[in-house]
Amino acid sequence: MRVLGLISGTSHDGIDAAVVDFTANDAPSASGVALRGTVLASTSVPYAAELRARLIAALPPAQTTLAEVAELDTLIGQAFAEVAADISAEVGGVDAICSHGQTVYHWVDGAHALGTLQIGQPAWIAERVGAPVVSDIRIRDITAGGHGAPLVSFLDELLLRTHAGVSAALNLGGISNMTVVRPDGLVAYDIGPANALVDAVIVEHGLNPLGYDDDARIARTGHVDDALLAALLADPYYALTPPKSTGKEHFHLGYVHEHLAAQGREIPVEDVVRTLTELTVQTVARDVATAGIEFLAVSGGGCRNPLILDGLRAALPGTRVVLADELGAPADSKEAILLALIGWCTMHGVSAIVPGGTGAREPRILGTITPGAGPLVMPQPVSGIDSLTLAEAAAS
Repeated sequence: MRVLGLISGTSHDGIDAAVVDFTANDAPSASGVALRGTVLASTSVPYAAELRARLIAALPPAQTTLAEVAELDTLIGQAFAEVAADISAEVGGVDAICSHGQTVYHWVDGAHALGTLQIGQPAWIAERVGAPVVSDIRIRDITAGGHGAPLVSFLDELLLRTHAGVSAALNLGGISNMTVVRPDGLVAYDIGPANALVDAVIVEHGLNPLGYDDDARIARTGHVDDALLAALLADPYYALTPPKSTGKEHFHLGYVHEHLAAQGREIPVEDVVRTLTELTVQTVARDVATAGIEFLAVSGGGCRNPLILDGLRAALPGTRVVLADELGAPADSKEAILLALIGWCTMHGVSAIVPGGTGAREPRILGTITPGAGPLVMPQPVSGIDSLTLAEAAAS
């Protein structure tokens, strides 16, 4: 089964897509099939500038209207549909699609997630491509007591389970999240902001038309403001015990403004960017060191920021820090590959959550299915996945 995974993450900068060709062994074990995935194609397509501006303007803590949410739901769905059509045509068609859509609100009250909203109407994708679309994948985990995040813990566990000792996978998107795999189980959770706060400052001041600190060029010109950093590190969220989740409902531009106002002095914007970058390094390094992690595989846009990656390596001399490519999941498309895997699982009746990863009481099959051009035909269900091997297709 060829499955297309689509996602726009908490950086709200565009759509990541990956087509994975999954094959399962003919003789499954009692615990499930041995699954192999070959990444046939992947891409990242920025949102149109006007659409991204509208999206950012509608996000919390800003006020918006149901009319704007409805229009964004359609416009983002159409944008996803165009990306899906292009990459599907590139590989000669797909059997199914799994679209995460765009998170616009993640409702967390204390230690519990109560709801989540992703927009990007999947019917536009199904209509454009003609394949069934799995969507709305987070809410079922929340109804089972989980946080709906980080769902990537399911993929991480499959890729890391053969590593000896304590290993982990770190994703540095808008929010940093980590899956820690031990011989006796796993835990996964959102650590805090990765790129979210830096991106917000970059956009506010028009420092880079890309909307992020490309190659840490801006942060390199600044200095860490120790007093500001100390205040940021004192946020009570970091003291919560996993499982836990967060998002731009908490870590947003207004949050930065509040901390700057509390300092009662002018701080150069370059120093603010440098300090927020260091915040990511310190919060991640602290949790990695506390967990005794020996092997750390990093993915997400933040892994391309040399100040973050070099900072983590310097702060964690006892940890081998590598890109997720070493696990067979390219660092830039790992989350889209996860979506493809979730789509395969939903179509085959397989749960795609690990309770230790999200806090759910027990596993659940995720998502809602929108039929494609013809009748919805489901494959024969399987009991689960015993092992997963990922590889990239050989270049022609």
